[in-house]
Amino acid sequence: MLTSTELQKIDELVSPMIPGGWFEGPPRLTVDDDEILIVGALDAGGPGDGSPEAFREATRAARIEIADRVQPVTGRSVAWGVTTEDTTTVFTSLGVPVMTRLRIGEREVLDTLLAAGVARSRSEALAWCVRFVGQKEAGWLDELRTSIERVSRVRAEGPRLS
Repeated sequence: MLTSTELQKIDELVSPMIPGGWFEGPPRLTVDDDEILIVGALDAGGPGDGSPEAFREATRAARIEIADRVQPVTGRSVAWGVTTEDTTTVFTSLGVPVMTRLRIGEREVLDTLLAAGVARSRSEALAWCVRFVGQKEAGWLDELRTSIERVSRVRAEGPRLS
């Protein structure tokens, strides 16, 4: 997980590159070790007149240019998204493989989702479970992230081993 300082450096790099009029206010950056996701609230008078699909087409060249400048500096892929009212549309985000070991009871959960037609593979079933937890436990996850950030800050301010 990134520290607030690392996230701030990425924000200071990315934000000035985003043309005015694209979004209502500054975009939200979500960053992990692999990717930077830039999501902004669409400005009704901006490119595409409030439509995610039209915005995507109207800004494609500029978004690619920004990504081409950010990726070599950060070592991360850049993805884009927009919000309109309560809907977020993400344009082409990475699907990163993750290795895990599951015990029989955990595999049973995935196999139940397969048998019920909720997913087509164990991998897809596991991704479904992660999305489900993210949606149902968003407040708890936010509290965890805040706690992790506080611990990182306290650790950085503490004594250093030589």
